[in-house]
Amino acid sequence: MTLIRMKPEMKLALPRTRAFTLVELMIAIAIFATVIIAIYASWSSILRSVKAGSEATAEVQRQRMAVRALEDSLRGIRLFQENIRYYSFLADTSEEDAALSFVSHLPKSFPRAGDFGEQVVRRLTFTVEPGTNGAKNLVLRQNPLLFESSVDEEENPLVLARNVRLFTLEFWGPNSRDWEVEWLYTNQLPKLIRFTLGFAQPNARSIQQPADLVTRVIPVSSLAVPRGMQMPGGQPPRQPNQNPPINPNPNPGATRIRN
Repeated sequence: MTLIRMKPEMKLALPRTRAFTLVELMIAIAIFATVIIAIYASWSSILRSVKAGSEATAEVQRQRMAVRALEDSLRGIRLFQENIRYYSFLADTSEEDAALSFVSHLPKSFPRAGDFGEQVVRRLTFTVEPGTNGAKNLVLRQNPLLFESSVDEEENPLVLARNVRLFTLEFWGPNSRDWEVEWLYTNQLPKLIRFTLGFAQPNARSIQQPADLVTRVIPVSSLAVPRGMQMPGGQPPRQPNQNPPINPNPNPGATRIRN
């Protein structure tokens, strides 16, 4: 067997590997960090947009619920002559924001209806009270007729709408020729009630910015149920000597409404 000896110049040259320099490594790290920062910034922007959109949607839905609750409750107003002290219609428009209290026959879809079971006739009280960050909320308290106010309902009323800038009431009575800003007849009902709710605009930074106004005119069954229809067996009604006094808190023993 003959061995072939290769000449030195015929030897195959092995490939030489080249490592990264420190400068190249730092540049690669910088590019990677930039990409990560860009992805994080985009993701954070998406999360903020989703959160802002969800909050705006929830706020609009809450405002619609507030308007709907006022409409439904005003359409179901009840006034019985025989028990006028319990069914009195109370409206306070002397302050910057109005307050309203009345008895209504409510639908089963009314907010918090499940807490009252079959007691569909309840006294409702709408007030505007201070909220967080200097904003004002439209709150609702309700309790069944002839029952004492619930402590939980007094201390934790339902917040119908936040960031309320305006709540006004106007009334059209039997002899009205224009809208009245006061209604002093607690034993009577107006024919029409006009309410206006003003909500702060989204992302408003100043209370001087104009509010989004919602106005509704609600027809009311202004005729009170006569005494004869309330007496069992069609007995003639008892004629009282005098009308009972109107109590700002119509339910005996009930806790005074706190603002």
